[in-house]
Amino acid sequence: MKTEKELNEKILKTTLLIKTEYPELSKYLLEMPETIPDVKNPEMDIKVLKEYLNSLKEILDKYAPNHKIDIS
Repeated sequence: MKTEKELNEKILKTTLLIKTEYPELSKYLLEMPETIPDVKNPEMDIKVLKEYLNSLKEILDKYAPNHKIDIS
C-alpha cells in the first residue's frame, strides 16, 4: 500500500506531466469531481488520493493512447 506522501508525489508528477506535455488538458483538472469536495472540511485520506490519482491517469489514458507515458 502506498503512503500518503507517495501518492501526493505521484499526483504532483502526473499533474506536472499534464501541464507540461498536454497543457490543453489542464482545464479538466479544475473540473474533476475529486477536486470539488461535497463537505465543508474534507478529509484527504489515502482512498481519496488514490481515486484522484486514478482519475488523472484515466485522463491521460483516454487522451494520449498513442503516447508512451511513464508516471510510475
